Amino acid sequence: MPIGYLSLVLHCHLPYVRHPEHDYFLEENWFYEAVTDTYLPLLEVFEGLVRDGIPFRLTLSLSPTLISMMADPLLQARYLRHLDRLIDLSEKELDRTSHQPDFYSVARMYHDRFTRSRNRFQNRYASNLLPAFRRLEEQGVLEIITAAATHGYLPLLSVRPFAVRTQIMAAADYFQRSMGRSLEGLWLPECGYYPGLDSVLREAGIRYFFVETHGLAYAQPRPRYGIYAPVYCPTGMAAFARDIESSKQVWSAEEGYPGDYDYREYYRDIGFELPMDYIRPYIHPDGIRINTGIKYYRITGQTNDKQVYHPLRAAEKTAEHAGNFLFNRQRQIEHLASTMDRPPLLVAPYDAELYGHWWFEGPEWINMLIRKLACDQDIVELITPSDYLEKFPVNQEAVPSASSWGNKGYSDVWLNGRNDWVWRHLHKAARRMEELVRKHPNANGATRRALNQAVRELLLAQSSDWPFMMKTGQQSDYAVKRFKDHVLRFTRLADEIESGSVDEGWLKEMEERDNLFPDLDYRRFR
Repeated sequence: MPIGYLSLVLHCHLPYVRHPEHDYFLEENWFYEAVTDTYLPLLEVFEGLVRDGIPFRLTLSLSPTLISMMADPLLQARYLRHLDRLIDLSEKELDRTSHQPDFYSVARMYHDRFTRSRNRFQNRYASNLLPAFRRLEEQGVLEIITAAATHGYLPLLSVRPFAVRTQIMAAADYFQRSMGRSLEGLWLPECGYYPGLDSVLREAGIRYFFVETHGLAYAQPRPRYGIYAPVYCPTGMAAFARDIESSKQVWSAEEGYPGDYDYREYYRDIGFELPMDYIRPYIHPDGIRINTGIKYYRITGQTNDKQVYHPLRAAEKTAEHAGNFLFNRQRQIEHLASTMDRPPLLVAPYDAELYGHWWFEGPEWINMLIRKLACDQDIVELITPSDYLEKFPVNQEAVPSASSWGNKGYSDVWLNGRNDWVWRHLHKAARRMEELVRKHPNANGATRRALNQAVRELLLAQSSDWPFMMKTGQQSDYAVKRFKDHVLRFTRLADEIESGSVDEGWLKEMEERDNLFPDLDYRRFR
């Protein structure tokens, strides 16, 4: 038995950004960029580890909205079109930089990367990444969980318990259909927890969830092992807490590895720097400059005078930083083990999009870390929450504290002067949906379809991404529009259901536009 355990948790989530009503839609690029920068590179790392016989166990949370987009034929086809544009642009960049050796080598890296991504996506994965992740789980290296249906922020939705139950039950049902098995664990959106939430999770058959550090540190009674072992809620649900020390080394803007000067600079992209006549075919059709993914510079320092990126130098740094992370976890575990009568557990959860998208070298850092963990050390072993509960089924009972991650740790990001107005509309809509479900216990035909679509629109309006974007000011106009659109669609559907006159033409259009959770049945939420 090792001295202690490390549980790496990668949370993969994007809001539902599918817009079939437009041939090109800017926000769909969020999905395409995440596939190219994060999901494909992570798959390549995991499959390479399996190929080389490197043992590892890692937890991957795939949100229902992301699973739905991965499986969507329209987005699959549009992603291939997106890659074709990038390959064409990278070929032009090879010509443009042919007399600049340092830039040319980076251009060659991008051309090879885009070409390989297209080949793997279309030929290896048949344009759907979900079966690839599922195969890795079958091979015993991943434990796949999910999040609430549309990543609704549950503590603030709890004013209407029906809203929370709908988010959880819709997620559990969709996961069962997508993965072919029941759901073991749940990523609480934004790590948002409130006492009593575990009762809903238990009803859905879930065994465990994650909370922010202070959610367990301030549990009642105080946990004997602090945040270094899970606790059981009175309902029997297991709660795991984030280890702030291991997270800080990656997340911190000042101390985190992604800020190293040899790593790629995210904010210098040719989409904003090259002449408009040259770059126009590869940006927004209206001439709006966007990130193309081709970035030639390294962070260099806190200066605008950036130096050219050197992939080999960056790769050396990932190995160095992986070794440093492992060294620190070993010392941390040795110290904790001297004070505990069981092996300590360090839970290190991250947004997966950090790895590759924001931190270009992140997937290679994970690759190096896992390989180092497997070589010549017996202090730290990778483990998943389910594995830990199997090894240590007896744990202290406690009630976690209300908490979230994000600024101040108590819902401030999702309830503030920029977004507080959304919640009264969500609570009113949830109350109305609950009444519709009660009044129509077994509807048929168009009424049943309209009730199902009303649930979809309500779920989409509840996404935590909209108030988050309103708070940060990034894409806030889009977030406001999306929120209002879904609330208005819900309201029209509710009005038509109550009047007994459903516009089937418009309903069909909404079913095709907001088509996530195709097997959703409103009667499930009675």
